[in-house]
Amino acid sequence: MRVIILEDNPILAEGLSLLLDNSGFEVAAIATDADQFATAIAEHQVDIAVVDVRLPPTFTDEGLRAAIEARRVRPGLPVLVFSQYVEEVYAAELLAAGSEGVGYLLKDRVSRVDEFLEAVRRVAAGGTVLDPEVVSQLMVKRSSPLDRLTPREREVLALMAEGLGNTAIGEKLFISDGAVHKHVGNVFLKLDLPPTDSGHRRVLAVLTYLGL
Repeated sequence: MRVIILEDNPILAEGLSLLLDNSGFEVAAIATDADQFATAIAEHQVDIAVVDVRLPPTFTDEGLRAAIEARRVRPGLPVLVFSQYVEEVYAAELLAAGSEGVGYLLKDRVSRVDEFLEAVRRVAAGGTVLDPEVVSQLMVKRSSPLDRLTPREREVLALMAEGLGNTAIGEKLFISDGAVHKHVGNVFLKLDLPPTDSGHRRVLAVLTYLGL
């Protein structure tokens, strides 16, 4: 599995590269700014990009904007944002452009190496991984179909937004797989989601949850 890293901190960039190389990935390129990243995207066929948010010259949102542009140039390119910050506007835009193959993790909240590596694999496979704090900050407070959900259904949907499957949701909430399945079905019904495959409905439910 080939990876591009966009990270301006040389120590962190090399650390990520070494970790990924030692875990069965191939790091195709390391970029330190948006221009280098765009060039690397054009030159290399990769399975995922791991992107920091704040880069030179302004150290605000260059990384997210670069990720959005990369997904415009290469539709469906899996992107895992790995940052200390939540940039709400561009994070919402990144997800609105298609939540499949997208992740957003906060560096301070990833406590284990295997957690991070699993997130890379899940996003590269087309999954979605969102840090709970990212979910919290992207939620909207205006009236919406979410008001129809019970507190338990909202908990289930929040965990869906983090990229968890039914079994993992059950373990988090200490409820059975059958109970999770029932809650997920109720979420789909109450959000008026069209009858299609369950994976697509989960994506639509997450987008509704995030107000996108």
